[in-house]
Amino acid sequence: METARLRITTWNVNSVRIREEALRRVVREIEPDVLCLQETKVENSRFPYALARDLGFSHIFVDGQKAYHGVAVLSRLPLTGCAAPKWCNVPDCRHQVCFLPGDVELHNVYIPAGGDIPDPEVNPKFRHKLDMLSALAEAFACRRGDGARLVLLGDLNIAPLETDVWNHRALLDVVSHTPIEVEALRRLQESYGFIDAVRAVIPPAVRLYTWWSYRAQDWAKSDRGRRLDHIWLSPALAPALVGAEVHREVRGFDNPSDHVPVTVELDLARVADRAAATVVRQRKEKTCESQ
Repeated sequence: METARLRITTWNVNSVRIREEALRRVVREIEPDVLCLQETKVENSRFPYALARDLGFSHIFVDGQKAYHGVAVLSRLPLTGCAAPKWCNVPDCRHQVCFLPGDVELHNVYIPAGGDIPDPEVNPKFRHKLDMLSALAEAFACRRGDGARLVLLGDLNIAPLETDVWNHRALLDVVSHTPIEVEALRRLQESYGFIDAVRAVIPPAVRLYTWWSYRAQDWAKSDRGRRLDHIWLSPALAPALVGAEVHREVRGFDNPSDHVPVTVELDLARVADRAAATVVRQRKEKTCESQ
């Protein structure tokens, strides 16, 4: 099954089983071909497969655990070569890899939040965050230049730019915007030469957020947000980018997640020459099936 236009959305759903109405509305209004979720917070056997199919996603790849973390890819298009890598000798469900038609290699990632203290010597959660970023950077650096059509997306839990937070100076010592995290994210992005798809469309000078705390009495009025959710494209796929959007309005839905979806639209006809892709993808032979 081939498609020229491809809409891919990432969303930290913050517990998929309590977001049915919001999920239905997101799918209806955004119309993604592929929806990548983070923080599903449910083991595989209890994932709402019936709901996903009812929303039109006949191809479902889930890697979940009870109460914490968890990632899922819901797709209208076939998924092949599905895998769920584990990092830093920790069995958390934080990373999925699968292939879409058009030779698109999709990475759905949920980076650890990192706790409250931005010091890896005293905060194991922050150390885990930095270690996972470093391990991912090393892995992608080994592949740099292989010509693959990569999409890396998800809740990366870092707001890198000054305009990605409501107050740069106030948040310099707050986990998600500290210099050590921003540098770690930069190294990951540069490890493969990823392009920040959203900032390629929406200029870096524009303030842009994807997360607002539940603690705010009026999140829209105070607007103390951070851009924690990202979609990156490899150099081979970047020419296919035709649009990107942060769906701020979703934060105002009933019973919302504290994150909002982010969408990119790709036109694969712009990268029709596949001869440049030299990477060998042995896992593509196995088709991912819904449970």
